[in-house]
Amino acid sequence: MTGGIIFGINNLVNLYLFLIILRIFLTWIPNVNWETQPWYTLRAVVDPYLGIFRKFIPPFGGLDFSPIVAIIVLQLLVQAVIYLLLILR
Repeated sequence: MTGGIIFGINNLVNLYLFLIILRIFLTWIPNVNWETQPWYTLRAVVDPYLGIFRKFIPPFGGLDFSPIVAIIVLQLLVQAVIYLLLILR
């Protein structure tokens, strides 16, 4: 039972990490219209989480390092949750 939950959590987090990375790469393309689908949905799903880190980590030299911190924090959180689920099994 716990293995399935861990597998599901891991898959959801991996999908979200993929969406974050996709969002980062798409910011390098100047012609992306963020008001059309599917880009609007991508932005609506990812930006609230990234916004937490953008409040505390200002751009440095024109580069936004907050997504890197956001990815690291998300991975640390999921590892902690998986560890707790394994302990409580």
